[in-house]
Amino acid sequence: MANPTKQPCARVFLVDDHPMVREHLAALLHREPDLVVCGEAEDAPEALAQIGKLKPDLVIMDISLKQSHGLELLKDLKAQEPKIPVLVLSMHEESLYADRVLGAGAMGYITKQQATRNILSAVRKVLAGQVYFSEQMAERMLRKLVGKPSDKVPLTPESLTDREVEVLQMIGRGCGTRRIAEDLHIGIKTVESYRARIKEKLNLSSGDQLLQYAIQWLQDHPNQSS
Repeated sequence: MANPTKQPCARVFLVDDHPMVREHLAALLHREPDLVVCGEAEDAPEALAQIGKLKPDLVIMDISLKQSHGLELLKDLKAQEPKIPVLVLSMHEESLYADRVLGAGAMGYITKQQATRNILSAVRKVLAGQVYFSEQMAERMLRKLVGKPSDKVPLTPESLTDREVEVLQMIGRGCGTRRIAEDLHIGIKTVESYRARIKEKLNLSSGDQLLQYAIQWLQDHPNQSS
């Protein structure tokens, strides 16, 4: 018979398109007496449907999904379930996406490199209604807030939209316009419009300059190329 005085477990929902990542996360969470994984999804449609039914206490989601971008899922999820907190787990550096996921409604950001040792503290902090970032990222955001210049040059101009960052990444990986359109499920003319806006925002005069910029950016920040 269950102990009637036992505290209820916090129910966590996982969104990641890699089964091994979900399995590893679930194993870590199930070891904790106050946490339980109530469901999993590998893509945005499945995640939105299951989260709507299960109403978990927390969603842990990857920012890079096969059929959609995690930022779009995050925005859709916050529109559908604004009270459910979200912790973003990603292989990308915080300096690229932390501001963006916070603006989209997430309560925290943790890289997969940090997750093994810090995921439980991140989960509990977000469940407690607090925002979670690494100490380095918190310091950078605080500097930005108080107007002190950071020691590092920003990876990309903040004027780039989430989709423009995706396009820039794919350009740097050598993807042509048609490939970008197919992978992002948008039209070729739309990709061309994104390329034109990126060139304008980065003050680049040609497609060759855009390609060189994108390649150099990925070389300088290799965690963005996956």
